[in-house]
Amino acid sequence: MAYIKRDLEEKILSLSSEYAAILITGPRQVGKTTVLRQLMHDNRTYVTLDDLEERAMARNDPALFLQMHDRPILIDEVQYAPQLFSYIKIEIDNGAKPGSFWLTGSQAFHMMELAQESLAGRVALLHMPSLSQHEIYGSGISAPFTIDLNSLKERTKTHAPADMQEIYQRIWKGSMPGLISGRFSDRDVFYSSYLQTYIDRDVSELIHLTDKLIFRDFIRATACRIGQLLNIHDIARDVGVSDDTARRWLQILEKSDIIFYLRPYSNNLLKRTVKTPKMYFFDTGLVAYLTKYSSSEILANGALNGAILENYVVSELLKTYQNDAKECLLWYYRDKEMNEIDMIIENDGMLHPLEIKRSVNPGNELIGAFNILNKGSVPRGKGALLCMRPALSAVNSENYIVPIWMI
Repeated sequence: MAYIKRDLEEKILSLSSEYAAILITGPRQVGKTTVLRQLMHDNRTYVTLDDLEERAMARNDPALFLQMHDRPILIDEVQYAPQLFSYIKIEIDNGAKPGSFWLTGSQAFHMMELAQESLAGRVALLHMPSLSQHEIYGSGISAPFTIDLNSLKERTKTHAPADMQEIYQRIWKGSMPGLISGRFSDRDVFYSSYLQTYIDRDVSELIHLTDKLIFRDFIRATACRIGQLLNIHDIARDVGVSDDTARRWLQILEKSDIIFYLRPYSNNLLKRTVKTPKMYFFDTGLVAYLTKYSSSEILANGALNGAILENYVVSELLKTYQNDAKECLLWYYRDKEMNEIDMIIENDGMLHPLEIKRSVNPGNELIGAFNILNKGSVPRGKGALLCMRPALSAVNSENYIVPIWMI
């Protein structure tokens, strides 16, 4: 089983030379522990709080736990003992060396709040997503996706070309390291086990035991609505729970990095915009599994083909920023006159509109909605059509045609 090099590696090492503590969060099984164990030297102690004895000591006597383990140290699954954070803070304040603490956590329910309170200004916070298409299929160094011609040309050298069939194979297979590396060969068994572990270990203490099966149905109902405006009432009705329960369960899915939202763009000069966010999953393979698509070919021709392609593009674009430890200012636009722009990136004080299309030859009329941004107070920059075109091209000097494999 070959190790897959992660785009976040250089950022981890550079921050480790500056900060005494690094905390890496992200969904289960995306490779947080694997990458840190790959990067660490022999002198670094490794402790996992999956070990119940270690967990009990860390919770009940954090000072003793830290005395028992030498620095530098990698503490895995630190969310099980948030009591450690205040003691780590004391050690950092007393002069702990850069790189003393490497911490990982799979769920962010309370951990991030406690870490930010206890270790504010003392810890480098990084988010590791599942594998990006550059990490799986590309080579060289990847940078955050921007609508800059020189940057786009550079991506033709670092990203692997793919036609529509290959893109849907990537979407259907997903981006979890366990599947991509070949460690697990049966996709359905993998995702079934992944869901069961997620519900049993991360969610069970937050919902009633009798609700576990309903919660699984709830995840499936959300998967059927990717790329749509969030409608909590409709999801609640389909699953048979109250709106308040659906709202609380969506918060669980968001905080545990199963789903994320794309917020609508608006400003004072664009007053008739829609205010509801759109919902997406971080891993399209999980969506394909939950919605019962048995092959990439069936998915490519199914009712979900447009929505799941949009989900893939949005999540891949976000990964390019997460893997460089940068915030991505990303929105969608829709107004009450039904003008719509799939994505808007704000970069260097300019808005860059993006439209996602399944076509190899998207029509130039698709960029018509981009003009709505001219009415706003923030200058509009270059735009792009993201599509199945095999090579980088252009509609005109202000709008490029970018293959989806280049994200």
